[in-house]
Amino acid sequence: MGLLDGKVAIVTGAGRGLGREEAIALARQGATVIVNDIGTSLAGEGKDLSPAQEVVNAITAAGGKAVTNNEDISDWSGAQRTINQAYDRFGRLDVVVNNAGVLRDRMNFNMSEEEFDLVMKVHCKGHFAMIRHACERWRDVAKRTGSVYGRIVNTSSEAGLMGSAGNANYAMAKAAIAALTISVAREMGKYGVRANFIAPRARTRMTESMPNHSMFDKPAQGFDTFHPAWPAELVVFLASEHADFNGQGFIVWGGQVVLVHGWHIVSQITSGAAPITAEDLVARKNELFGSEPREPGYM
Repeated sequence: MGLLDGKVAIVTGAGRGLGREEAIALARQGATVIVNDIGTSLAGEGKDLSPAQEVVNAITAAGGKAVTNNEDISDWSGAQRTINQAYDRFGRLDVVVNNAGVLRDRMNFNMSEEEFDLVMKVHCKGHFAMIRHACERWRDVAKRTGSVYGRIVNTSSEAGLMGSAGNANYAMAKAAIAALTISVAREMGKYGVRANFIAPRARTRMTESMPNHSMFDKPAQGFDTFHPAWPAELVVFLASEHADFNGQGFIVWGGQVVLVHGWHIVSQITSGAAPITAEDLVARKNELFGSEPREPGYM
């Protein structure tokens, strides 16, 4: 018996890296998986349908069930067709794992409009469009039956949680995904849908493009800390009935799962019924920040 027997799941960007491992892990636990990938380069260029088919072949060779989907999920209608495929082919949808993404790294003062727009489209619109069309279906089911089983697992990043120099577009998109997850959790919880996000550390095409990519290299021997299979295990858990919490975020890598909470009150100053003026803030700055300089960030 698997944790996801009888469930139907969609994984976007599932042809390589994290998405591939997530699709395989979900199938291993009994889910039927729709493997979505259009096979673009890391920069979002070109198209290759073979990665998605290779993942399906690996799943079926191991005795699992999977089909390909080559829709562009950053396109509104493409996302809708992807959701429809689950219902048309299998009569249900239980899990949506949003993983698809691209990189166009650049310092903010060198970034082009096209580089900004593409990252926003794939990450933000791609996540939202899939969620929107899945939740429309789930809400309809819940209104007819009283409740529905729905699990959304979104992919954020520590770049979005804490900021990152050199890829402000990506960091901005990943922060938006964290906020989207919490918003959807609040909207859909009453129907039985649970939405959570992960911020994985793993060896993928994205991390291989980073200046400090060597930290993710496979070790010559011993435990492979940053193998992308390890975050996939958390995704399986979040897709299961045991994940009865909502709107939570997790940093995850081999041997570590960290629950994170975002913006929160650190300190405050008050002045009773009087307004706080700019001069008051100058005089009382250390009541907010202390005497030591603070680095950018929210943690």
